[in-house]
Amino acid sequence: MTEEIKLFTRDELKCRNSREDAILIIHNGVYDVTKFLDEHPGGEEVLLELAGQDATEPFEDVSHSSDARSLMTKYKIGELVEADRTQTKAAFSPQWSNDQQQEQGNSWSSWMVPLLLGVAATVLYRYLFL
Repeated sequence: MTEEIKLFTRDELKCRNSREDAILIIHNGVYDVTKFLDEHPGGEEVLLELAGQDATEPFEDVSHSSDARSLMTKYKIGELVEADRTQTKAAFSPQWSNDQQQEQGNSWSSWMVPLLLGVAATVLYRYLFL
């Protein structure tokens, strides 16, 4: 049995902006962050300032980690009705992850090129100036 997604309008969420009932809209999703206020690393003031409104842009401006983004699912209570949705760049579900392993070639070149340049500069200095 699948749970039906609860839909909200922006108007009904506007008044949900207190410490006892704090709702954020991020990428058309509705999040009840009331229980997260005390845990938020940036402080509860940041969340309360945006409670009851769309916080997509400030959320993206902070560049939250993939851990923070996965934690969001715990607080999602629904989505905006179709008429109130906004099209955002991140609505295309990008993968926010820094967990990808670098290609072997990139990791070698990241330290090998500076090393070779340093050795070459040292040899050149010794032959020209000593």
